[in-house]
Amino acid sequence: MSLIPASMSAALADRAKMLGTLETLVIGAAGGLLFLWLNLPGGLISGAMATVGIAALAGRPVTMPPILTQTVLVLLGITLGSLVSRQLIQHMSAYPLTIGLLALATFCSTFGSGIYLQRVHGWDQTSALLAGSPGALSQITILAAEKGADVAAIAVVQTMRVIILTAALPLVVVATGIAPTAPLVVASLIASPLELAALTAAAVAAALLLRLTQFPASWMFGAMLASAVLHGTGWIEGGLPPWMRNVALVGIGAVIGTRFARISKKTLLSHINAGLGSFAVAIAISAVFVTIVMLTTNVRLADVVVAFAPGAMDTMLALALTLHIDPIFVGAHHLSRFVFVSITTPGIVHLFGRPQEDVDD
Repeated sequence: MSLIPASMSAALADRAKMLGTLETLVIGAAGGLLFLWLNLPGGLISGAMATVGIAALAGRPVTMPPILTQTVLVLLGITLGSLVSRQLIQHMSAYPLTIGLLALATFCSTFGSGIYLQRVHGWDQTSALLAGSPGALSQITILAAEKGADVAAIAVVQTMRVIILTAALPLVVVATGIAPTAPLVVASLIASPLELAALTAAAVAAALLLRLTQFPASWMFGAMLASAVLHGTGWIEGGLPPWMRNVALVGIGAVIGTRFARISKKTLLSHINAGLGSFAVAIAISAVFVTIVMLTTNVRLADVVVAFAPGAMDTMLALALTLHIDPIFVGAHHLSRFVFVSITTPGIVHLFGRPQEDVDD
């Protein structure tokens, strides 16, 4: 029997969580500022992700509570919505074709990565297919648990894909010279306190409404939709102060880095080769479809690369912001893939997968 009263135990636990959150924010901010000082592309996101991830692997109690994560997503959504303009929606005529190709790329990537994990690493069919499915990690994890798949292994492969893309994609886009030379125009004016209050209220209201309808990534997309309407109609001209945008970028990097806190070192090391190999297969397949899009449309290469990158939707949108890439195009495609994966993956697993216990029989 514990000698510590329940109320005191709860207070100590809350204090530990607060200290862990504070430590995470400090580490993330330091990493983001370091990468920014080094002039690395996507520095705030990549730096925060790298340092928080390293701290997590070192055993530090890094954590980002839901309220902070939701705040970060709302701030990013508001900023992305302020970018909406006539110029950004000129590519809409290409959406049906490119979204169709993205759906086919997702299907091929899922099976390509799945076959690789089965043949090279001896995974069972269900775990391999779920690990190979790009995006929709929450749905994939739930489905994996229901089907008796290897949840820990799937989490490692999925997390590694997001981490590698977040760290490497900005460097690749800039190093290859495909990054847009003209930055997207973020609202140059800072909204007045009254406008900021109205913008925040509309963003939160839209996010909650989408959340009630089970809309994916509702916090970011709801805020983005509200901000786009208010800025597009001219009701609000100013945007968030630059420091708030930077805080949001550091925050999303810290959120990604904390994923390593949920994975033990032993589990990570035992599946690191599978994660790297699966990532390579997914990127190779995506590259084929990016090439097809470039040969058949007039969409900018940088936009297509980020839109077809098999990474998390919120992360890719945040990178689009830092790399001056069309957030409307990227958002439409990642949302489409999320919906495609959520709808088709259960059917694919039912038709082609077998859980581990069936393989062992």
